[in-house]
Amino acid sequence: MPGYLKFIDVDNFKSYKGRQRIGPFKPFTAIIGPNGSGKSNLMDAISFVLGEKTTNLRAKKLNSLIHGAPIGQPASNKASVSAVYMDTEANDEIVFTRIIHNNTSEHKVNGNNVSSAEYAAELAKIGVLVKSKNFLVFQGTVESIAMKNAKERTAMFEEISRSGELKDEYDKAKTEMLKAEEDTQFNYFKKKGIAAERKEAKMEKDEAERYQRLKEQLCEKELELQLFRLYHNERDIEEINEELGRKNHALEKENRKRDKIEDEVKDKKKEQGKMSRELTKIDQNIKELEVEMNKKRPLYIKAKEKTAHMIKKLESAKKSLKQARKTHDNHEEEIQTLENELEEIERKRQEFEEKIEEESQSQGRSLQLEETQVTEYQRLKEKAGKLSARYLQELDSINREQKSDQDRYDNEVRKKNEIAAKLKQKEHEKEENLKRVDKLNDYIKTSSQAISEQKKIEEELGYDVETANSRITEINVELSSVIEQLGEAKVDKHESARAMKKAELLDNLKRLFPGVHGRLIDLCEPSHKKYQVAITKVLGKYMDAIVCDTEKTAKDCIQYMKEQRIEPETFLPLDYLDVKQVNEKLRDIREPKNVKLVIDVIRYDPPVIKKALLFACGNALVCETVEDARRVAFGGHERHKSVALDGTLFQKSGVISGGASDLKAKARRWDSKMLTQLKTKKEKLSEELKEQLKKKRKESELNTIRSQIKGLETRLKYSLTDRDNTLNKHLTQNDRDLQQYNDMMVSFDPRMLEIDQVMTERGDKIKQLKDKMNRVEDEVFSDFCQQIGVANIRQYEERELRVQQDRAKKRLEFENQKFRLQNQIEFEKSRDTAENVSKWEKTVQDDEKELEKVKKEEAKQMKVIDEDMQNTERLKQQKITVKSQNDDIDGTISEIRKRLGVQIKEIASIQKAITALETKLEQKRADRHSLLKTCKMDDIRLPMKRGRMDDITQENEPSSHAESETPDSLNSQGAKAIYQREANIVLDYSSLNDDYKELDHVDDVKKTLDSLMKACSDMHTTLQRINAPNMKANEKLDSVRFKFNETSEEFETARKRAKRAKQAFERVRKERYDRFMKCFEHVSNQIDDVYKDLSRNQSAQALLGPENPEEPYLDGINYNCVAPGKRFRPMDNLSGGEKTVAALALLFSIQSYQPAPFFVLDEIDAALDNTNIGKVAAYIREQSEKNFQCIVISLKEEFYNRGDALIGIYPEIGDCIISNVLTLDLTEYPD
Repeated sequence: MPGYLKFIDVDNFKSYKGRQRIGPFKPFTAIIGPNGSGKSNLMDAISFVLGEKTTNLRAKKLNSLIHGAPIGQPASNKASVSAVYMDTEANDEIVFTRIIHNNTSEHKVNGNNVSSAEYAAELAKIGVLVKSKNFLVFQGTVESIAMKNAKERTAMFEEISRSGELKDEYDKAKTEMLKAEEDTQFNYFKKKGIAAERKEAKMEKDEAERYQRLKEQLCEKELELQLFRLYHNERDIEEINEELGRKNHALEKENRKRDKIEDEVKDKKKEQGKMSRELTKIDQNIKELEVEMNKKRPLYIKAKEKTAHMIKKLESAKKSLKQARKTHDNHEEEIQTLENELEEIERKRQEFEEKIEEESQSQGRSLQLEETQVTEYQRLKEKAGKLSARYLQELDSINREQKSDQDRYDNEVRKKNEIAAKLKQKEHEKEENLKRVDKLNDYIKTSSQAISEQKKIEEELGYDVETANSRITEINVELSSVIEQLGEAKVDKHESARAMKKAELLDNLKRLFPGVHGRLIDLCEPSHKKYQVAITKVLGKYMDAIVCDTEKTAKDCIQYMKEQRIEPETFLPLDYLDVKQVNEKLRDIREPKNVKLVIDVIRYDPPVIKKALLFACGNALVCETVEDARRVAFGGHERHKSVALDGTLFQKSGVISGGASDLKAKARRWDSKMLTQLKTKKEKLSEELKEQLKKKRKESELNTIRSQIKGLETRLKYSLTDRDNTLNKHLTQNDRDLQQYNDMMVSFDPRMLEIDQVMTERGDKIKQLKDKMNRVEDEVFSDFCQQIGVANIRQYEERELRVQQDRAKKRLEFENQKFRLQNQIEFEKSRDTAENVSKWEKTVQDDEKELEKVKKEEAKQMKVIDEDMQNTERLKQQKITVKSQNDDIDGTISEIRKRLGVQIKEIASIQKAITALETKLEQKRADRHSLLKTCKMDDIRLPMKRGRMDDITQENEPSSHAESETPDSLNSQGAKAIYQREANIVLDYSSLNDDYKELDHVDDVKKTLDSLMKACSDMHTTLQRINAPNMKANEKLDSVRFKFNETSEEFETARKRAKRAKQAFERVRKERYDRFMKCFEHVSNQIDDVYKDLSRNQSAQALLGPENPEEPYLDGINYNCVAPGKRFRPMDNLSGGEKTVAALALLFSIQSYQPAPFFVLDEIDAALDNTNIGKVAAYIREQSEKNFQCIVISLKEEFYNRGDALIGIYPEIGDCIISNVLTLDLTEYPD
């Protein structure tokens, strides 16, 4: 390192009271301390002693830097800061001191007073540049550098490179250079203008000499031309008179043929009228039948719908009848089965009784007791009863309970059977309800389909009717428009009589005067229909103007029209028109869009008429809208003539004219086929209107369909309600009842089981009592049993009782089965299925009768409609026949008319030829008169055999036949008198070339005439171009030469001055460029390596690029960084930490250009995380070891724990904070 900062001595500076030495400073020194302790004041002390301005030290006045001054309690009237710098190369200390006395400061170097400039120079010697601030970074400076825009970065580079010092000199030199170049340009154009004047003066001199020669030649040529014209004019008059006689004879013959053909047309028209009336009557009958059919068709549709409904109803009824019969058969079969079972049980019961009877008879009296034995039995039984009365009484009580439980048990069995029967009945009801739901679903499905079909028909009919109504309205509007346009077209047609005269005039002019091209409207057309109105507006009165070659031709045409008493016309002679060239810049207009020159949207033929179009249109522009036209006309630096597509015209003068009421009608003249198209459109619309009216008549049918749909929807609604009620109420109730009965059936078994268990227990008790009673009876009946031969009396009783009980039990079983079957039979018979069958059979019969009835009604309606359709078809066939006959007649009339048309055309052709000949004859006479008068007016002396020049009548001379009238007001008689008098004049053509007299073919005559006229015209044009020659051209030429020499000298002087100014400017520019680029190239080369070292990643990139490589200090400098592991993003999109690292890379790169021996950084790590702090701290440590000393103010451990020394600043709190300093050398401690 070249040197380093060793100590800072402060004395009453800001928060540092008294004299304090801060340091020593190591290569990497970190300054730490709490907020408000005075760290930044130490930064201010370093900045102050190194020449920083007071305004940058957070103080308004210099004496505010004295300790205690901000609170009004200054510790002293002066303060000072000294920096002890160690120059390692000279091994010497340099002490820089700056002292504050009140509001002034002193500078000292090694104790010697110096000026501020000398002080800055001494600092610069050790590498500290005060203006560039290459030794310190204030708090917040890093963030501001990161947020600088391109222009601000350029200013920073200018300050560092000191190229900004040359800015004023650069601007002054550039201004002088531009002014010198402007003066040179001015003198150049001045010299150029005088050179043009010199050339013009020389030309004027040459033209004056040529003028006299040409004038003499022109007089000779004009005499030859007039003699040539008059000679061939007289010869043409003779030929026309002969041809006129032949044409008049042919006209009489063709008129007779035309009259005969017209009689044929009248006869055929009468026959056609009769056919048309018959055809109209047939059309009326067809229309009436169609109306009747439309009225009857809804009835037929209604009958057909009714038939379809009855068919579906009958099918449903038959289906129900089939189901009812099947149910009835099953029901009858079940009853029969039950009755058979009942008969079988009755038969078995009778067999059982017979069997008992037979057993009783077979046993006889084997077990019967005798009378005495019976008495004894009863006595003993009574005795035993008395002895066992207590047991008997208890047995009776138990038996009663047992009988009561038995009754309860039987009652439960009966109830269970009843519930089972009800359960079966409810299941049957549920089955019936489900069948009903199925039937209703089928009906609903059928009805829905029917409604859907009807609605589809209704939708189609409704669409047809609605479309017809809407289309009828549209057609009526279109027809009104077409009829209105046809009306306008008819007006034009009526006006076309005048147009025909104008067309005839144009034909005559073209025939008589070869140079006539035609009317402007006939020679051009718009490139697109949308431009018609705009072009019509721009052309205006020139739309019907007649274009001709020369002014002479135009004058001849005007003279002819005056003599023929024809309305005036506008002529555009191409050689006379003064037309400016098209402004090519107008073709480059981009805003507004679609702006074009009117001349560019017009197609024209022949090409020679372009001059006439340019005269009529000029540089007029056509625009899409009125607003665009207004902008083009008045919105720029220059005004332009513009027109919108709707005809609104904006003149340069500011006059705005809208489209006239007849402008569109005039514009339609471009479309010659309009009338035919309108007629075709009218016929097409009329036919479509008839078809739409037929569709509209379907409205009654639509109403019928809608009423049927309404009925079907009502029935469907009732069916849906019935189905929903069956599903939601009846079936739900059935399910609830079935659930209830099933629950009841389940509850029976537990109760019956309980009763049975009680009865079983009681049976055991009865058995015990009976055993006790039996023991008593055994004692009482012991002797009696020996007598009857039984072991005990119970053997007898049990045998008898068992038999009786078995018989009773058997009988009870028979009775129960019989009772069950009777109940079931009674229940089945209560279900009257036969009545349901009868009801459905009656329904089927009624539906069949009703179906037959509606079928007959449908057939009846169908028959009526068929008859009407047959009648309609017959009438249509009749109409076709009549129409065919009418068409045949129409074809015949058309053929006759064609013949008549051909004949009329033939007559018209002959009449036209006669008129043309008469007109031609009159024209030739008029031409002769005009030629003679022209010769007299132009003072061309014609050689004559008879007559003299005074015999030629001029416009200002009275004629002998109309003394008080001029030629403009002469009638035809007066004109003939003039022609007759001039016919007496005989010219002498001996001086005319014989070759000119022998020309017979028209083309040869025309070619020769054109040649003579061209020669005269060329001479005349040459003379006009020369106009009046300048006789003082020689004097003018001498004056211009003198001015040219004077201007040349001024131009050379200005050119040399401009060259010197440019050389001076280039010198300043090069010096400024070199200074700037030296700094910029150094920084741009260093910054990428610095950024990689700071990021600790070789994938990181940092780039500096000037926006203006030629003169980078005039525009901005772009600074972009690609952070490690990320794609390229603009600087504004980087995170705070990334911006800080980028700014530090720029700072360190700039510092390397003019490196200071030490670098002071104030809290540059504010926006950095621990990772980035470690990277930046590592970089600073590396640089401090070999390049520069670094002093950093930081609050983050990751930063300051890498330093070589720590300077701790802590405050003493009082009225004014006092900063104290502690220094710790970390080099004594290993990492």
